[in-house]
Amino acid sequence: MSEILFDEIPSLDLADFTSGDAERRARFVKKLGDAYQNIGFIALRNHGLSDELTERLYAATKKFFALPDEEKQKYEIPGLAGQRGYVGKFKEKAKGFNTGDLKEFYHVGQELSDIPDNDPIKEEYPENVFPTEVPEFKDATLEAYRKLETAGKEVLRAIAIHLGLEENYFDEKVKFGNSILRPIHYFPIEDPDSVPADAVRAAEHGDINLITLLMGASADGLQVLRRDGQWIPITALPEQVIVNVGDMLARLTNNKLKSTIHRVVNPPRELMHTSRFSIPFFMHPRSEMDLTCLESCIDEQNPKAYPDATAGEYLTERLIELGLKKA
Repeated sequence: MSEILFDEIPSLDLADFTSGDAERRARFVKKLGDAYQNIGFIALRNHGLSDELTERLYAATKKFFALPDEEKQKYEIPGLAGQRGYVGKFKEKAKGFNTGDLKEFYHVGQELSDIPDNDPIKEEYPENVFPTEVPEFKDATLEAYRKLETAGKEVLRAIAIHLGLEENYFDEKVKFGNSILRPIHYFPIEDPDSVPADAVRAAEHGDINLITLLMGASADGLQVLRRDGQWIPITALPEQVIVNVGDMLARLTNNKLKSTIHRVVNPPRELMHTSRFSIPFFMHPRSEMDLTCLESCIDEQNPKAYPDATAGEYLTERLIELGLKKA
């Protein structure tokens, strides 16, 4: 297909796909496929999150991150590679970077009580950890987790159709998948000279997972690297979530779908003392999912670009690169 250079990311309506109207569904799949083969990002409305839930979640998130560091650190659990609970300031660094990002975050995964006892995946996941100081944090994060997981499954169905697969190709692969909701606080820096000169809120990176659904960030800063080398700002209306391709989906499709490099840049120096909050949902499959490149995405012009791996193997490799897990 011909190269399209988007000046902004395309806006799509999930209601078009879930409407049952064949023409609206086909139009949604076409727009989604065009976007994901070029810029790797869309803005999506009618995703299932209500304004009321969004407000509750952000209020609980801000309340938690306002706690003293020593209280937050009670929820930093050794041995979990940061996969549940709190991860402190400067702990995560992007692949290829030595300086930690100017952020702290909290991880919520599958609630074990939601998974049937006869599903072996239940043994792979640790229990969620919730802050007792902010009791409303649990209900708000779990409700948002389930809403975003449901929306993500619909987007994956549209992706499957675009790829010429069965519509439900991903359904069992993401059922009780290893997805993570990550409330992030890009903390204020009162003295910009007190941090390393190369420290940024989130250094340029690709996401690990299949797709990411990002609830609107509280300030500017998110940028995407367009295929011509230009960084373009990503903004979404309040009723939209950003949905982008992750590295696992790029591997599966032999880069037919683009996991686009993105970053969160620092604000102007005079605004470094301000906070920024965002809440991505990283949609992961089950660990046993085979990420071997689809045969339909390999040809003479596009030879197989990746070695075979399962989702679990690839996740472990990336967590080591991020500094969250020991080799």
